[in-house]
Amino acid sequence: MISTSDFRKNSTKILWRNEPWVVVDFQHVKPGKGGAFVRTKMKNLITGRILDETFRSGEKFPDPELEKRVMQYLYLDEHAHFMDQESFDQIDFDLDVLESVRLYLQEGQEYSVLFFKGRPINVEPPMFMILEIKETLPGVKGDTAQGGSKPATLETGLVVTVPLFVEEGQRIKIDTRDNSYIERVD
Repeated sequence: MISTSDFRKNSTKILWRNEPWVVVDFQHVKPGKGGAFVRTKMKNLITGRILDETFRSGEKFPDPELEKRVMQYLYLDEHAHFMDQESFDQIDFDLDVLESVRLYLQEGQEYSVLFFKGRPINVEPPMFMILEIKETLPGVKGDTAQGGSKPATLETGLVVTVPLFVEEGQRIKIDTRDNSYIERVD
């Protein structure tokens, strides 16, 4: 059982109303009178719906018993296709399910696929990915005194902010949790 005191942002998964949810944000509130409670923002792992809900402090929830398998992304047509590396079984996802991950899909890359009751429900990208810059403005000489930044479009279509010294054609490491530039990789 998972208690409200065990909640962690973007990592705690609970079973609520017979569906798996992830806690996106929460706040413990102790009013002047009455019992303490927890204001929670949760995301449904099947539908993607976000819900604000209030629970009593200390309330317990069952573990959703999610299974995580590493699968390789194959290709994209009207669906995104993934292959299990051990059994070579293939599954496909509708594109609307992968909205948050779509700009990280790279052929041949391995992703964590979550299964709920034997059914695939969600795809999580690796924490860090190395992608090539396809388009960015050239850095202007003399603009580096304050360490400025500029937007760059990556090979998957993702736009991130990079330092001025980074150029087109270079490969960079990206943190997929917040779409931030980590370092140049050559």
